[in-house]
Amino acid sequence: MFYGLIRPNSSIMSRTKATLRLRAKEARALLSPEEIAIYSAGIERRLLALLSGFTTVMVYVSKTPEVETNHLIAALNHRGVQVVVPIIERETCGLRLSYLPDPSVLVPSTFNVPEPIGHELPARPADIEAVIIPMLAFDLEGNRLGYGAGYYDRFLCRYPHPQKIGIAFSCQQIEHIPADENDVKVDCVVTERGILQCGR
Repeated sequence: MFYGLIRPNSSIMSRTKATLRLRAKEARALLSPEEIAIYSAGIERRLLALLSGFTTVMVYVSKTPEVETNHLIAALNHRGVQVVVPIIERETCGLRLSYLPDPSVLVPSTFNVPEPIGHELPARPADIEAVIIPMLAFDLEGNRLGYGAGYYDRFLCRYPHPQKIGIAFSCQQIEHIPADENDVKVDCVVTERGILQCGR
């Protein structure tokens, strides 16, 4: 397990976060492709149970070596759930949203993230009931580390109403992540080991 130190100084916090991101990446990199596939399948099963009854869900489209979401997206579509995926806008440092009824239209785009470029079906943030959020690291209080650009934090600060569900491998859990007022906590984290209700 990794340990971070929280201090009020923002530069110290930034350096601490950078160190934790690196360590979490290193821990995740030790997983084999077979382990990633098996663990991702377990996470998918728990998510499908957790999302029972939801009609509109935002899901990130995974890239290696993240928790895989392709099968999750297909299963949600098959269930009749309206799946929404984020599209990264580097110019505005924001996310725009598109429905994804057909994952075959996905192509590698910004930061090599698969996106439905040229096949967008605009979605309204207000309609989203739950957001599946990628994470580099997380703690039991619901604090998370992404890749550092703050896309999800900005989106969730503006639209705080959906249930916020982080997914990651258990090796990405750390003791404590420093956070400030701009960091949005997740409500729960799903790993291959179970569902962690955060901050309780």
